Amino acid sequence: MFVRFVYNFLITLSWIVLKIIALFNTKMKLFVSGRTGVFQHLSEKISKNDRFIWMHVASLGEYEQGLPILEKIRFNYPSHKIVLTFFSPSGYEVKKNTPIADIVIYLPMDTISNAKKFLDDIKPELAIFVKYEIWPNYLYELKQRNIPTVLVSAIFSSRQIFFKPFGSFMRNSLKTFSHFFVQDKNSKDLLSSIGFKNATVGGDTRFDRVSEILKQDNHLGFMSEFKKDNLCLIAGSTWPEDEEILVDWINATDEQTKCVLAPHTIKETHVEKLKNSISKKSICFSKIEGENLSNFDVIIVDTIGLLTKIYSYADIAYVGGAFETGLHNTLEPAVYGIPVVIGPKYSGFKEAEDLVDKKGIHVITRKEEFKELMKRFIIDSDFRESTGEINSNYINKNIGATEQIITYIKTIL
Repeated sequence: MFVRFVYNFLITLSWIVLKIIALFNTKMKLFVSGRTGVFQHLSEKISKNDRFIWMHVASLGEYEQGLPILEKIRFNYPSHKIVLTFFSPSGYEVKKNTPIADIVIYLPMDTISNAKKFLDDIKPELAIFVKYEIWPNYLYELKQRNIPTVLVSAIFSSRQIFFKPFGSFMRNSLKTFSHFFVQDKNSKDLLSSIGFKNATVGGDTRFDRVSEILKQDNHLGFMSEFKKDNLCLIAGSTWPEDEEILVDWINATDEQTKCVLAPHTIKETHVEKLKNSISKKSICFSKIEGENLSNFDVIIVDTIGLLTKIYSYADIAYVGGAFETGLHNTLEPAVYGIPVVIGPKYSGFKEAEDLVDKKGIHVITRKEEFKELMKRFIIDSDFRESTGEINSNYINKNIGATEQIITYIKTIL
C-alpha cells in the first residue's frame, strides 16, 4: 500500500511539473493540452448502448503493432466501437483522424480518479495494451471490474523492474493481464520466472502489418519518372547525423544512382538547409509539379505519408535514427526484399538485432564505411540481391502473430 501511495503521489506531482514545462516546450504543451478535454470529448462521442473495445498504445510504433489487430477486430466485431488511446503526442498528432477507431484520444494520466472515470465512461468489454504500456491504476481498475485484458507484441528484459527484488508493485500490475502475447522465448521465460504461465510466443504483429504492404498498390508516378532504369537509394526517417553521412556520399559518388531523402523533420528551415548541402541536382517533393524528374539526382520528400510506397522503388534502403535518437522502422523497407543500412545504436530493436546477425541489415558508423558498402551494393548485384532476400525471408517466417491474438480474443469476447 505504501508503494502505491508513493506511485500516486509521484504521478500527481509529475502532472504539475509537466504543466509547468508545457509553458516552454511545444511537444509538452500538446501532451498537456491534449489531455485537458478528454472526458468532455468522450461524453460527446458516447451513446448509452455503445459497446466498446479499448486499445492503448504509447506512440506511432506501437500503433503500427496494434493496427493489424484493430483491422481484424473491425471485421470480426462490427457491432463494437473502438476506443484508441495514445500516450505520446508524436503518435496521437499523426493518427488522431485514423478511421480504424471510433474515438481517438490521449490516455488521461494514470491517477486513481482518472482510471475510474475513464472506465466508467467507456465500460470496455476488452482492453488491449501494446508492447510495454503498464499503467498500474488503469490495470488495477480493469482487474477490479473483471474486464479481459491482454498485452500484445510484448517484449521483456531482465533489466526491467518487474524482475528486480524491489519490483513487487509493478509485478502485481501484470496480474491484470488475462494473457501475454510476447515477441520471443526470452520474454516468456522471464514471465515464467516470476510466476506467470499465461504467455504465448506469438511474435510481433508488425510483420503482419508490413506483409500487407506488398498487397497494396504502391505505384507512384513521380517515382517511376524519377528512377527510370537507375539504381535507387531510399533513405527514410533521417536525422542530421544520418544526413551528414548520406550527403557526403551523394556529393562524392560518380555512380549513376538516384537518391530519395525522407527526413524525419520536414520543417522548411531544415529541408532548405539539407537541399543546400547537396551539390547534385536536387528537388523537393513539394516543387516537382511540371518538372522532368528524370533530370534530377535527388528528391527530398518534404511531406509525410509517402515513405512506405517510396520504399517499393528502392534497390537499397537506409533507415535513420540509429546514431542518436532511436532507430526507425526497418521492416517497411525490408519487406521489399532489399538490403537495409542503419547506424550503430540499434540495441533493443529485436528485428534489427536479428537481421544484423543474419546480415540482411548492415551497420555503419562513419562516412568511409558507408561509401565502401554502397560501392559494393552497386557493383555486386548478387551481393545486393542475396542480402535483400535475407530480409524478405525473415519477414515471411515471422508472420502470423495477429491471427493467434484474434483466435484467443474469440475465446473471451
